[in-house]
Amino acid sequence: MSVTKPPQHEFPDSDPEDSSEEVTAAVCLESELQDGQMMEVEVGHHTVLLARCQGKYSAIGNQCTHYGAPLSKGVISGNRVRCPWHGACFNVHTGDLEEYPGMDCLPSHKVKIQNSKVYVSINKKTLRQEKRIKSMGTAVPGVTHTILLLGGGAASLICAETLRQENFSGRIIMVTRDDLLPYDKTRLSKVMNVESDSILLRRMEFFHQYDIEVWLRKEAKSVDTDKKTVTFDDGSVQSYDQLLISTGCRAKGLDVPGMNLGNVKMLETPEDARQIHSVCLGCNVVLVGTSFVGMEVASYLIDKALSITVIGSSEMPYQNTLGPEIGKVTMMMLSEKNVRFYMNDNVTEVRGVDGKVKEVMLKSGKVLPADVLIVGIGIIPNSEFLQGSKLQMDSKNFVTVDKYMRTNVPDVFCGGDLATFPLAMAKNQLVNIGHWQMAQAHGRIVALNMLNKQTELNSVPFYWTVLVGKTIRYAGYGEGYTEIVMKGTFEDSKFLALYIKNDEVIAAASLNYDPAASAVAERLISRKVITKKEAQSDDLSWLQLS
Repeated sequence: MSVTKPPQHEFPDSDPEDSSEEVTAAVCLESELQDGQMMEVEVGHHTVLLARCQGKYSAIGNQCTHYGAPLSKGVISGNRVRCPWHGACFNVHTGDLEEYPGMDCLPSHKVKIQNSKVYVSINKKTLRQEKRIKSMGTAVPGVTHTILLLGGGAASLICAETLRQENFSGRIIMVTRDDLLPYDKTRLSKVMNVESDSILLRRMEFFHQYDIEVWLRKEAKSVDTDKKTVTFDDGSVQSYDQLLISTGCRAKGLDVPGMNLGNVKMLETPEDARQIHSVCLGCNVVLVGTSFVGMEVASYLIDKALSITVIGSSEMPYQNTLGPEIGKVTMMMLSEKNVRFYMNDNVTEVRGVDGKVKEVMLKSGKVLPADVLIVGIGIIPNSEFLQGSKLQMDSKNFVTVDKYMRTNVPDVFCGGDLATFPLAMAKNQLVNIGHWQMAQAHGRIVALNMLNKQTELNSVPFYWTVLVGKTIRYAGYGEGYTEIVMKGTFEDSKFLALYIKNDEVIAAASLNYDPAASAVAERLISRKVITKKEAQSDDLSWLQLS
């Protein structure tokens, strides 16, 4: 629970024993915080999160290392605090990152009690430091053990970093068909006119410093698990001792006439995002698909395109994810900005003039004028190169793994969007979840298990979507829910939807109701059941609302 600091205390600015290398301030009375409480305090014009757990005070940075959210507005549970925006978690004693989507840890500061006052000291050298990289080792000459990471996304990057954090001293090779170092793909549909450099997760100096080899513009063509080799598109062959396959998925195209016309776009890379931004300016845009990418792109283009029309095959947007109730709300949000929707419909043909899109024909018979067609109807797993290997795949060609992210072949792991894995909070039901935070969690679990530090995947899915400047947050796994308990109202654009299955909450979606989604995530990860009765109660204290 977060506590608002009363302003009336008169404390000296600094501790009489203040070292010249530190800035020290008395921030509160010892009795001011109870166990399980936290608050934002100021030390040397710098905000710090002060927390009390099991009688012990601790202080860490207050800004989440992901997008800078104030952690004092989040959820404290046990020895960790969860970010109110996107669910990243940090240890309140050490500042270490414990759950993604953050990448870096927080600085931790000295705390001492003197004369019933709590003093916090910050080293002047780190006063402006809002994040820190966890201590990492490097390769050691003569250690030949090679870990090969196929794919340049979140799972591979976190796997490489975790290996070095755990002092793996062998060779790490990350191979990607991209021409970019790992970048924040969640930004592509939200800030489309983006410079590639601005969304890189790590710079090349980082990879050099920690001896992580990155091979760009190189694609795996086959894997021989008996010989422990991977053959690439340039004919080269690389042997491995352990292998992570995290090659992700690609956008699925429409199987209709006219898809080869100019100005038919799909969003996969920063270059795609920039192209979509530029070709849509002042144009009639038709978008096919009403899941996250399609809806976010439609939202982004509202003040840029001449007209925006969205085609959906279901009755409501997000029908299979957020559900029809919230789908209806999102549809209204965009409709109020003159986005038109044709639901329960499909594209049958794309017609062009001079090689470019001119019209889009729908199954209903409707003909839509279009200068640009953007397709966001789903994904295809990048697993063709595994055909003929001994790796077990499901009916949709996703790779099946266990709770340690191991495939059926020894020393071969799979993570990210390509993996079908048992979700602990859903009684180990096999799922495929293409969320950024889950891919990062996969990478960490893979690394630990590669090093024989047996660790099960325990993360709760957490994702977010931004529409017309409003962020909907989602925690849990709502498949098969039978009813929704609502707090707040759709009309006021402030709500919490609690998804119920078998008289228990299995997921939550929120808008302007922070930190509710994070509170639900904490309950789900700790396996403390939220009953339907508790969800329906007017007592919302468990949500730690500010």
